Amino acid sequence: MRQVVDADYLVVGAGAMGMAFTDALVDHDERARVVMVDRRHGVGGHWLEAYPFVRLHQSSSFYGVASTRLGGGRLQQRGPEVGLQERAAQPEVCAYYAGVLERLVDTGRVELLPNSEYLGDHTVVSHVSGRRYEVGPACRVVDARYLAPSIPAETPPPFAVADDARVVPVNALARLEDAPSQYVVVGSGKTATDACIWLLSRGVDPDAVCWVRPRDPWMLNRAVVQPDPGVFLGTSADILQAAHEAGSLDDFFLRLEDAGVLLRIDREVRPTMAKVPTLATWELEQLRTIEDVVRRGHVRSVERGRLVLDDGSVAVADDAVVVHCAADGLKNPPLVPVWRPESITLQPVRTGFPCFGAALTGYVEATRDDDTEKNRVCRPSYYGNSLQQWAGMNHVGLRNTLTFSAEPDIAEWLRGVALNPTRVPPGYAGSALLDDARERFAAHTDRGLAALARLSASA
Repeated sequence: MRQVVDADYLVVGAGAMGMAFTDALVDHDERARVVMVDRRHGVGGHWLEAYPFVRLHQSSSFYGVASTRLGGGRLQQRGPEVGLQERAAQPEVCAYYAGVLERLVDTGRVELLPNSEYLGDHTVVSHVSGRRYEVGPACRVVDARYLAPSIPAETPPPFAVADDARVVPVNALARLEDAPSQYVVVGSGKTATDACIWLLSRGVDPDAVCWVRPRDPWMLNRAVVQPDPGVFLGTSADILQAAHEAGSLDDFFLRLEDAGVLLRIDREVRPTMAKVPTLATWELEQLRTIEDVVRRGHVRSVERGRLVLDDGSVAVADDAVVVHCAADGLKNPPLVPVWRPESITLQPVRTGFPCFGAALTGYVEATRDDDTEKNRVCRPSYYGNSLQQWAGMNHVGLRNTLTFSAEPDIAEWLRGVALNPTRVPPGYAGSALLDDARERFAAHTDRGLAALARLSASA
C-alpha cells in the first residue's frame, strides 16, 4: 500500500538533532511542512534505549530544542555538584521530547512516522504496517542520522564471546540479580566511566572492578562548561591562550589541564583519546580508586576466566561479568557541506553542542534562500577523537561562532536561545569574571585561532 505525503522537508531521524532542526525551522518558516521519520517508536533517538542511570553530561540548558528549555535552569542544591547546573536523567529527557513533539504536531505542519525506515528516493516504509509513504521530488531530505551514535544496547560487542562467558551490555547492569566476584568494564569513553561510577555507587569494592581501557581519554571539567557567560567565555579564552602559548600538541593539552579545563584519570599516562566528554572532579576521584586497569589494546575475545587482547591476554574471575561499553559512540565520518542539492546533512557547527548546531541550521534554512550563503554561515565541524581533531574542532567551532554572530538577525536570535552557550541571559548584571573573560578572549583570538589551525595540522 502506498500513500503520498505532502511535505516540504523529510527529516530522517527524530533524535536530538532532528528535533532541534525541525523545531527551529517550523518556528521561523510559517509555511514549512515537515515529515519526521524514525526507526524507533517515538522521538528522542538513543535516549529511548539508553542505560537507565545515564544523565546528560552537560547542563540541561545546553540540550534539546530552541523553543523549549529543558529543565528550569536551576542550580543543584545537594550532592557532589552543588552550585552546578542541573543535568536531566533519561526519563526527564524522554518526557521532554514527547512534549516537544506534541507542540510541533499541534502546529498542523509536522507529522511523525515512527517505526519506519527511509529507503532513499523519497520513500519511507513502516516496519509495523508495511505501508509505503512517498514525498514529492521537491521535498528536501534532511539527514539527521549522519552522526547518530552507536550504543551498547543496540550494538553487539566488537569482540568474540565464548558460550560460557558472561558478557552484558551496560543497560543490563541495573537488572542483575546476583553479584559476581568481579566486574570487567570494557571501554574508554563516557559510557565506561558512567558504568564504573554506578558500580561504585552501589557499594562495589573498587578492587572488584577491572577496567579495560584501550586508550586513556582527556575529559572536560564539567565546572567550566556552565551557562554562566563568564565561566563559558573564560573557558574559550583559556583554550585560545593555551593554543597560542603551546609549543606542541601535547603541550596544548597539558596547559589546559593546568588551567583546570581538561582532566585525565591517570596523571602518569598521556591520553591519546580526545572525544572529551564532561566529567566532574568528584567522579574523577572515584575513578582513580580503580587500580586494576588493563592497557593491552582492544579486546579480541572473551572466554570464561580470560580476556584475549591485541597485546596478550589477562586472567579474570571465572564468574566475572564483562560489561560491554565499547560501542562506537560519537561518529567521525568525513565532513560534507551542510547544504547540498540532494539533502541537508546535520552536523555540529559549534564545538561540542550538536543541539545548538542543528537548531541554528534550522533557523538559517528558514531565513535564507541561497545555499552558498547558508554554507558560509554554518560550516560543518565534527566530533573530536584524536588530539589533532579536538584542536581542529575548536578551530572550526570558534571561527564559525565569529561568523554567524556577525549576522544581525542571528545575533538577535542567539540572545533568546538557552542552547547558545555564550548567551548573556536577560537581566544579567555582569561580573568581573565576564569582564576578564572578554578581555582575555579578545587578546588571544587571532593568534589562538592561528595556533589551533597549526596544531590541528601537526603530525
